[in-house]
Amino acid sequence: MRAGGADMKAGVILFPGINRERDIIIALTQAAGHRPRLVWHQETDLAGLDLLVIPGGFSFGDYLRCGAMAARSPVMAAVRAHAARGGYILGVCNGFQILTEAGLLPGALLRNAGLRFLAMDCHLRVERPDTAFTRLWREGDVFCAPMAHGDGNYFADDATLDRLEGENRVAFRYCTPAGDLAPAANRNGSARAIAGIFSENLRTLGLMPHPEDLVDPLIGGEDGKPLFAALTAA
Repeated sequence: MRAGGADMKAGVILFPGINRERDIIIALTQAAGHRPRLVWHQETDLAGLDLLVIPGGFSFGDYLRCGAMAARSPVMAAVRAHAARGGYILGVCNGFQILTEAGLLPGALLRNAGLRFLAMDCHLRVERPDTAFTRLWREGDVFCAPMAHGDGNYFADDATLDRLEGENRVAFRYCTPAGDLAPAANRNGSARAIAGIFSENLRTLGLMPHPEDLVDPLIGGEDGKPLFAALTAA
C-alpha cells in the first residue's frame, strides 16, 4: 500500500472464533501486492502498522455480547493507542461489533429485527465519498456486499444518530439496487438504514456487510474492491 510515498503496513487482528481473516488477507494482498501481518489478540506491539483490520466471525463464541470479550483483549489497548495517534482502522461485521464494544465507534449492534441470522447479498449506498476508505466511489453510488450476521441491527439513541448525521459520519446505508431507502432493503432493522459509520477523524470505519468477499470475478464480483484499492491509494 502507498501512504505519502511509503509502503503502508497493514495488520489483521485475530481473536479466537474469528473466521474471515483469510478473506481480508486476500483483499489486502490483492490491493497492496504484499501480505499483511497477522496479529494474535494477545500481542500488544503494533509498531510500524498504519492500518489495522478486525475481521468478521464469532470472537470468543459471541458469549456475553458479540465483541464484548474481544474488546477487552490485550491487543485492544494498543488498538486504542493506534486510533489516538491517527492510524487507520477497519472493522467488518464482528469487527464492527468489537469497535463499538471498545468505545472506538458509537452505538451498538443488536439482534436482527426478525431474530434470524441473515446470510445473503445486500446493497449499500455510499453516503460520504471523501475519505480514505470511500474515495474511489461517488456519493450515491451503490454496490453489492454479502451479509452474514445475527446481530447487525445498528442502534444508537436519537442524539447520537443526529450527531452522526450532522457530522456526516454515516458511511453506507442499506438500499435497493436502485439506491432507494426502503424497509425491505434494511433487513436487519438498523436505525436509519445505517450499515457503516466513521469515527470523528474519519480514520476508523465499521460496517456490517463483507466487501472483502467481492474483490475478484472468480468469487462472484468486484463490488467491494474499491474500498481496499482506496486504502492502497490513501
